[in-house]
Amino acid sequence: MVKITLEIDGMACGMCEAHVNDAIRRAFSVKKVKASHSRGQAEIIAEGPLEEAALKAAVADAGYAVTAVRTEPYEKKAFGLFGKR
Repeated sequence: MVKITLEIDGMACGMCEAHVNDAIRRAFSVKKVKASHSRGQAEIIAEGPLEEAALKAAVADAGYAVTAVRTEPYEKKAFGLFGKR
């Protein structure tokens, strides 16, 4: 699994976040996506790396600009005494 962080220009409200989330979900099969206009970011959890150009295109189609992309390994955090949720 990987965590992909997009730096995004142009988001100003919760509706902007929803537009970015929807655009990414439509273009890719992801486990989780969460955009934040206050941080100017979207975080994506996916099974494997996603093509950077395609990510930028999907976000651009929603009316926003990706200024940076970071990809790093992701491990689900365990909860509780025995790692159960």
